[in-house]
Amino acid sequence: MKIAVVGGGLIGRLMAWRLSHASSGCQVELFDKGMASGTGSAGYIAAAMVAPVAESVIAGPLVTQLGFRTLQLWPALLADLELPVFYQQAGSLILAHAQDRGDLLSFQQRLKNSNALKTLNARQIAELEPELGYRFNQGLYIENEAQIDNRKLYQALLEALQQNAVKMHWQKPVVVEGNTIVCGTQTMQYDWVIDCRGMGAKADMQNNRARQLRGVRGEVARVYAPEVNISRPIRLMHPRYPIYIVPKPDKQYVIGATEIESESEKPVTVRSSMELLSAAYSVHSGFAEAHIEALDSGLRPTMTDNDPCIQVEQGLMRINGLYRHGFLLAPAILEQALIRLFQDSAKTIADSTLGSINFQNATQCEALFFS
Repeated sequence: MKIAVVGGGLIGRLMAWRLSHASSGCQVELFDKGMASGTGSAGYIAAAMVAPVAESVIAGPLVTQLGFRTLQLWPALLADLELPVFYQQAGSLILAHAQDRGDLLSFQQRLKNSNALKTLNARQIAELEPELGYRFNQGLYIENEAQIDNRKLYQALLEALQQNAVKMHWQKPVVVEGNTIVCGTQTMQYDWVIDCRGMGAKADMQNNRARQLRGVRGEVARVYAPEVNISRPIRLMHPRYPIYIVPKPDKQYVIGATEIESESEKPVTVRSSMELLSAAYSVHSGFAEAHIEALDSGLRPTMTDNDPCIQVEQGLMRINGLYRHGFLLAPAILEQALIRLFQDSAKTIADSTLGSINFQNATQCEALFFS
């Protein structure tokens, strides 16, 4: 089967990689308007948390259900990559300064899946994060939530695509017309085209008034902080929105939160950068000496109802709307897309595309699909 994947961000790379396994019988090509590094995609900028309970404060039941499935899938997927990718499942810590106690209680009350939740005092916070206990006397701990080194994952997936002999077309914007792709002066037809372009597919997804695509702007800072030792994602209650601080390898941290209903692609604002960096400093004074590696902004492709979707037409599948939940959703979305793509060949998928993942545990999520 000849398949084109359009879009080389997180879900596009995962899809092209799984479909290109030698035993799948698929001939796969990948098209993207950006560079092979993926620097222009939302997933490259992201903090890459896998936190279904913490995100349930703003997310609906579909996202939460898929998120719990993703926690099962990530270790198996990463184990199939030759290049090691940092992944940890040490839980999430939610903190608040004394004046923001009300926000912490509100956050706790809005959690939809709190079975793994623990309420912490200062001593218990210090046991989890020794450098933070003296600053906070109240917090919540959500067990088993995870995070990934997203940039290493992009690199590992690129190498895997090369090893699988996927023909890749970088810096090649295309037009998608059913199962046909127009790239410059070339017109190419495939058995299936899988459109994973995110915001690049906006114009093509406006035919359904109930579920249209929009961009939600996010801004993050990436810093190198050798004086800070935080071992798990931290969410800090803030008067405007919770701010997260996510540790990455080599003493780097991603600090983010801003969620702006705007499709502006301008650089990070002074206001946002000051809020992010001052909040980080209020968590740990070692951030005062951190080096700012990058201030990035990006658009998260988001459907009207904030839920992800898979749109299926004749020879065309569009996967979109992962919003701020790319790493929380991508493996589970991939699984459901492959079920639909090969709905009469579940065993073949289990053996060839999903590899060591137990395909029989997949949960059908019909709410994902629309025509």
